[in-house]
Amino acid sequence: MFAPGKSITVAMKRSKVRYNKTDTRKGYRVSVGAFYFLIGLVFASWASRIPDIKSSLGMNEAQLGGMLFFIPIGQMAAMALSGYLVSKFGSRIMLVIAAVLYPVALVMIGLAGSMFQLALILVFFGMAANLSNIAVNTQAIGVERLYGRSIMASFHGLWSLAGFIGGLLSTLMVGLKLSPLSHFIIVCGFSFVLVIVMRSSLMPRDGQKNSTHDRTGKQKIFSRPDRLVLALGVVSFLGMVCEGTMFDWSGVYFEEVIAPPATLVRLGYIASMCSMAAGRFAADRFITRFGPSAVLKTSGLIIAAGLIAATAFPSLWTATAGFLLVGLGVSSIVPICYSLAGKSTKILPGVAIAMVSTIGFLGFLLGPPVIGFVAHGLDLRWALGIISVFGVLITILAPYVRKLTR
Repeated sequence: MFAPGKSITVAMKRSKVRYNKTDTRKGYRVSVGAFYFLIGLVFASWASRIPDIKSSLGMNEAQLGGMLFFIPIGQMAAMALSGYLVSKFGSRIMLVIAAVLYPVALVMIGLAGSMFQLALILVFFGMAANLSNIAVNTQAIGVERLYGRSIMASFHGLWSLAGFIGGLLSTLMVGLKLSPLSHFIIVCGFSFVLVIVMRSSLMPRDGQKNSTHDRTGKQKIFSRPDRLVLALGVVSFLGMVCEGTMFDWSGVYFEEVIAPPATLVRLGYIASMCSMAAGRFAADRFITRFGPSAVLKTSGLIIAAGLIAATAFPSLWTATAGFLLVGLGVSSIVPICYSLAGKSTKILPGVAIAMVSTIGFLGFLLGPPVIGFVAHGLDLRWALGIISVFGVLITILAPYVRKLTR
C-alpha cells in the first residue's frame, strides 16, 4: 500500500544524507586548503627574507648557495621516514604535528647567529617541510577522490597564494624595520591559531583502497617505484628546480642584477608567486579539458620563455614579466605529478607521493646551490638562463607521461 508519509520521510532522509556528505566534503576541502596556506606562508616567510639573512651573516653567493643546500638535505633525510609515518599513523595526525614543528623551525632560523647554526636549523626546517608536504598532499588525494575530479592544483594554488601574501607581508615587515626574527614569530603565532581551529576537520582516514598487498594480505608500506612514479619524479625534479629558483634567487637577482629601489627588490618574487597562485587556481579546468600531458607540455615552454626573457633583457619590467611567466609555467607541474602519483594502483598514496617527492626535491637539493656556484664563477644571469633548458626538458617528457598513464 502506498504510504505518502513514509515516502516523504525516506526522501527527506536521503536528501539529508546527500547534504551531509556534501557538507563534510566541503569541510575537508576547506581544512586541507588552510593547511596548504599555512605551509606556503611559512616557506614564503623564509624565502622572502633570504636577502636580509644573507646580509646579516655576511654571506656571498657561493656561501648562500651552500646554506640553501641544507634545506633539501633535511628534506631528503626525512623522505623515507615521512612516507612511512604518514602511511603507518595516517596523514591527519602527522600533518598536525608537522604544522607545529614547521613554524617553530622558522623562528629558530631567525635566532641563528652564525652560518653553522643556520645550517643545522635549515636541516630541521627541511625535515619539517618534508613531513608537512607528504601529509598534506596525502590528505588532498583523499579529498580529490571524494570529488571525483581534479582539484589538486587549487590546493597548491592556496600554497602559492600564501607565497604571494608572504612576499607582501615581508615587504611590510621590511618597511616597518622589523627583523626576520620578529617577522617569523608573528607568522608562527598565526600558524598555531590556524592549526588549533582547523585540525578537527581534517579527513580522519586516508583512502588506500588502490594499494597492493603482500602474501599475508597486509598492505605493503615499502614498494619499488614503477616507471610512472619514476617519470613523474623526473618531471617534478625539473619543475622544482625552476620553482626553487624563483623562491631562492629571484630576490637576489633583482637586488644584484636589476638593482631597483629597495622597495622593489622583491617585485620579481611577488610576480612569480602571484602568477603561480593564479595558474594553480585555473589549472584544474585546463587539466580536466586538455589532459595533464598537454598542460605539462605547455608549462615547460612558458618556463623557458620566461627565464630567457628575464636574463636576456635584464630590466625591471622585462625581468618582472619573465618571472611572472616562470611562476605561471611551474604552477601546474607539481600538482599534476602528485595527483597522478596518488592514483597509483600499485603503491600506497603516501608512499607514492613520497617517492615522487624524493626525486622531485632533488631539484631543491641541487638547483639553488648549483645556481649559487655558477653565479659565483660566471654571473647570476648565466646561472638563471641555463635553467631555461629544464623547461624544454619538461615539454619533451610530457608525451612519455601520457603514454604511461594510459
